[in-house]
Amino acid sequence: MLEATNALGNAVLSTGGGTLTDPTAAAAIAVGLAALGAGYAERGIGSAAVGAMAEDDDLFVNGLILTVLPETIVILALVVVFLVL
Repeated sequence: MLEATNALGNAVLSTGGGTLTDPTAAAAIAVGLAALGAGYAERGIGSAAVGAMAEDDDLFVNGLILTVLPETIVILALVVVFLVL
């Protein structure tokens, strides 16, 4: 994943005028990295939640809440975008 973020930063630097001082470029990187982090977190949480629900059906609500929690990071990143722009 580190290689992907490095390539993303290089692409923004090469097409966005050469600096990361542009607020729109910084906002795009912030949302993109937040989405990557949330997806990475949901991968582990989702598989653990499904395994727990397979053993006990009463854990559905807990698994659902824990699966949705990383998405709040992306929502907060979008709030930052609207504050910056």
